Amino acid sequence: MRLRNIPRAEGTLQAHNIVIKRPEDQKGCWRQVFGNKQPVHIEIGTGKGRFILNKAKANPDINFVGIERYSSVLLRAVEKYDTDEFKDLQNVRFICIDARRIEEVFAKDEVERIYLNFSDPWPKARHAKRRLTSVEFLERYEKVLKPYGKLEFKTDNTELFKFSLEQIKEAGWTLQNFTYDLHHNEEMNQGNIMTEYEEKFSSKGNPINKLIAVRK
Repeated sequence: MRLRNIPRAEGTLQAHNIVIKRPEDQKGCWRQVFGNKQPVHIEIGTGKGRFILNKAKANPDINFVGIERYSSVLLRAVEKYDTDEFKDLQNVRFICIDARRIEEVFAKDEVERIYLNFSDPWPKARHAKRRLTSVEFLERYEKVLKPYGKLEFKTDNTELFKFSLEQIKEAGWTLQNFTYDLHHNEEMNQGNIMTEYEEKFSSKGNPINKLIAVRK
C-alpha cells in the first residue's frame, strides 16, 4: 500500500516533546527519559497510535515507547496524543525509526515486553526475513528483551500467524499461549485493547490470531 506523504509531518515531529529525536542517544537510559524506574514496553509498528495510547492510559505503572518507520503515519499518533483523552499521559514516547535499528536504541535487557500488531505480512517468500516475527527479527529482540521477556503478536493473516508459530519454535523461544480466534478466547481476550485494523477486520467477521512468546 502506498503511503500518502504529509509535508508537515517531519516538522511537527521535530517540534513535539513526546517524540524522541535522537533515540540512539537514549540507549540504556530510557528510565531517565521517563524519570522513573518503571518497566519499558515497546510497540513496533505503532501506526496511528490507538493501541499504545490506550495501553499507556490503562497501565500508568509501565513506560511505553511507540516505534513507527513512517513520519506521515507517526504524525497521526502524535495528533491522537494531543487530544484531551491522552495529552496528559506521562508514560509514553514515540520514535521514528526502522525496526531493524532497535539494537541501536535499546540496551541489553532494557525492554520487558514487545508488541507487534497487524504487521506487514510481506507475502512473497523472498521477503520472509522482513517479517517482524522472522527468526532474524527474533534474534534482534533477544538483544534488548530482558530474560523471560515477552513478545505479543496479533494479526488477521492466518498464513503469517502460522509462519510466526514456526519461527518462534525455530528460534528456541517458548510459546506461552496462542489462539486463532482471540475475540472468542475468554482467557486471552481479557483486557484486550483493539487497534484500528483489529476493529476493522473483526467487524467484517475475520478472526484475530494472537500469540504470546517468551524469549529463550
